[in-house]
Amino acid sequence: MEFNRQLLVDSLKVEYQQQNLPFSLHIFNTVSSTNQVLWQLINQGEKSGCVVIATQQTAGRGQWGRQWQSSTGGLYLSMAIDIKLQATSSYQLTLASAWGITAQLQKCGLPVGIKWPNDLVLEGRKLGGILTETKVNQGQITQAVIGVGINWTNEVPETGINLQLWQNSQNYQMIYHLEMLTAQVLLGIKSGIDCLQVEGINILLSRYLDVLTNMGDQVYVNNFLGTVVGVTQEGNLRLQMATYDPKAVVIPEISVQPGTISLGYRQK
Repeated sequence: MEFNRQLLVDSLKVEYQQQNLPFSLHIFNTVSSTNQVLWQLINQGEKSGCVVIATQQTAGRGQWGRQWQSSTGGLYLSMAIDIKLQATSSYQLTLASAWGITAQLQKCGLPVGIKWPNDLVLEGRKLGGILTETKVNQGQITQAVIGVGINWTNEVPETGINLQLWQNSQNYQMIYHLEMLTAQVLLGIKSGIDCLQVEGINILLSRYLDVLTNMGDQVYVNNFLGTVVGVTQEGNLRLQMATYDPKAVVIPEISVQPGTISLGYRQK
């Protein structure tokens, strides 16, 4: 499956018209992982806006070291970001990217949402995911890479969903080709990071919560039942815990870090 650079450029020029594109595009057939290749390019002098795209990854990675299935037909890309941010706030980059991509796909008419913390979902199943990696110096992020994988025509597991097949089932084409999807994802990452930098985390977080599919979900933590009520600025899930003490006046709220609990997916 060949990736058409000109189709991608034409799709991006719909947004930027006569302006120079804010992206430096590097397109490959097969790589180990787009994040890894992008870090190599950054070490060679590439700057913010550098993008690596591949039609297949042989060693794709998800969050927390999990393997990401990266067969031909999916979208696999990484973008370099320069941003001034405390290392303790690094997860804001993931929140920003997830919201930006989701909002951009919604503009195309796709009913995409976010499953906490970083998964794109469609009809309750996983459409894609995001992996953010950073370099830190003296407690400050000096460089970040945003990696994204989205199911297009590739095979998916039981909990996944394939965008092209879903569109066919709707008899309505919102995204016409892989290159158009790529353009929308790049625009989404950029708009999400711009929102974080210009409008701040509070505005970004309110927009993120608007498209979070887990609001009101119930989940057990150490055998105690909690209800999802929000997300903290650090990306932790806020849970309002049920209490069975009739003398209790306040229902306690806790927060849990990404990777510590699973909210699950709908099966096919």
